[in-house]
Amino acid sequence: MFRVPRALLAPGARFDRPLLWTVLLLALAGLVMVTSASLQIAETELGNPFYYGLRHGIYLLISVGVGALVYCCVPMALLEKLRFAMLPVALVALVLVFVPGLGREVNGSTRWIAIPGVTIQASEIVKLCFVLYLAGYIAQHKAALESRWKAFLVPLGVLGVLTFMLLLEPDFGAVVVLGITAMGMLFLAGVPTLRFLLIGLGAVALAGVVAMAEPYRVARLMSFTNPWADQYGAGYQLTQSLIAFGRGGWLGVGLGNSVQKLFYLPEAHTDFVFAVLAEEWGLLGTLAMVAGFGVLGWRVFGIGRALEERGFLYHAYLVYGTALVFCAQAFINVGVNMGVLPTKGLTLPFVSYGGSSLVISAVMVALVLRAGAEQTQLQARGRNPR
Repeated sequence: MFRVPRALLAPGARFDRPLLWTVLLLALAGLVMVTSASLQIAETELGNPFYYGLRHGIYLLISVGVGALVYCCVPMALLEKLRFAMLPVALVALVLVFVPGLGREVNGSTRWIAIPGVTIQASEIVKLCFVLYLAGYIAQHKAALESRWKAFLVPLGVLGVLTFMLLLEPDFGAVVVLGITAMGMLFLAGVPTLRFLLIGLGAVALAGVVAMAEPYRVARLMSFTNPWADQYGAGYQLTQSLIAFGRGGWLGVGLGNSVQKLFYLPEAHTDFVFAVLAEEWGLLGTLAMVAGFGVLGWRVFGIGRALEERGFLYHAYLVYGTALVFCAQAFINVGVNMGVLPTKGLTLPFVSYGGSSLVISAVMVALVLRAGAEQTQLQARGRNPR
């Protein structure tokens, strides 16, 4: 049982309040949009128009509770000691999706662990565990990463194993987010640029092979370049999303008045909730949402930089990894909705419907706030992190 540090709960505790308010505003906007985007489909399929909205609200309350518990009761020192235990946890989560009776298949992908009353997306657990592991590895081997190939290849080997397991599901979107996060964290750790160029060429070649291995991936790539050529087939999702953006104009058609969510746009309350937001809130609404994620990334990266400058390496790289996960996933989701990137099954953090994404995102934010608060408290006492 952990003792809650009074300094972290005191009224004057110096955690990043602008970050907390930004996250809460994004989550509340997500609750409104999930409810709006799912009204018709919930009423038609389940007889309750507020089914998904109510469930999302419950997920949000659970996430707030879990986040508060993590902030109060999970010290960074404990996580740093347990960093290598994170990899077995990630692997177990990926293996469980293939266990008969536990794995749940949706739209041809087996990405979920179905426990009575709860469905958990394995890739969300993997993202958190990998960031916790890699932050500890960088903190311990930072000097070696700047000079030795071997130190650089170890985390890439771990990434390769996780990537292989994710592709078996398949979950190509999670692979992209995990790859961006790993490369970003290692780059910030001081790995020479030449190594990234060599690895990058290999990664691009491998991604091409993976994309060509499945017909549906090829179809997505082709439809991405010209979705209107097959607007009722492979390009259907993207064309409907683009129509939503076009209908939204400057100020939108008004909250609740989207037409595209009425069975035209698939996954309207999950992967394509941003398109519904664009239709109902217009250009100004989408810019406000993008600005929200911009502030989120700015605040989190700022906390990471302050931590690194003061010698809190594990704290810093955990925070950097969290920022990269959020920014990569938000950029990809928005890019997919706008037709800038090929279609991938990725949710918009804090906004899209989904309990696993909300809870894991809340845990990550709690760890960022905890890392910043611990640094403030230790410095106030005149203690060095190392």
